[in-house]
This record gives sequence, structure tokens and C-alpha cells, in this order.
Amino acid sequence: MTHIVLAVDTDEERARLSAEGVADLDWDTDTVTVSVLHVFVDNPEGASVNQIRAARRAKEALEDAGIETRLAERSGDPAAEVIDFVEDEGADAIALAGRNRTPAGKAMFGSVSQSVMLDSDVPVVFCPTTDD
Repeated sequence: MTHIVLAVDTDEERARLSAEGVADLDWDTDTVTVSVLHVFVDNPEGASVNQIRAARRAKEALEDAGIETRLAERSGDPAAEVIDFVEDEGADAIALAGRNRTPAGKAMFGSVSQSVMLDSDVPVVFCPTTDD
């Protein structure tokens, strides 16, 4: 069984496109599972991943493609939590999409995608964020 972690934020369109990118890969849908992971940076009211529309939309897209999917959540630093989740779950790969940022924005705020790609011990699939 192949276990993929699809990391999503709150952008519904980016989550949908990422899920479709994962589904479009040449998987045997009988042997792959996907955990759609949302990391809460600040969650004082105790929200659940089930309340995140982007996560639900990604799950629906994957299930429509016949892929077994579950929702998962963590709280903390997004890059570190994605890596920790993958290690805890024994996942085989990570899928994620980046945001369009200017070079200055990347330098100032860093990039979760970049950190995950550099720190991951498993393959990372970078999903497109446009329908082109």
C-alpha cells in the first residue's frame, strides 16, 4: 500500500488542483491512500480539519478519482508538522503546492514548500496550481 500525504492550506482552488494533480498520477487506486493534512498555525478556538473547506474539497476530488482518502490535522509550524506527520505515519511521499510569491516575499516569509522539499526523507511531488 502506498501512502501519500497531501498538505493543504485554506485555499480551496489550490487544494482542488493539488488533489487532481495527485489523482492524475499513474496510481493503482486499489493500492494507494491519501491523507489530506491541514496544519493549523494558530487555532485557539479548536477548529477541526473537517471545518476547512479546502481539505474537504481535496478529499472529494480524490474520492471522485477512486482513491481512499482521510482528513488529518496538526497544529504548529507547517513545514515541521508536515515532516513529523509523514514520519509518524510512515508515509511514502508528500504532495503539496506552493503559493505565487515575489522573490522578496519568499526571502522575508520563507516557503513551507521549500522547507518540506529540503527536509523531507521521502519524495515530494510539487503540484501545479493552475488549470493550464
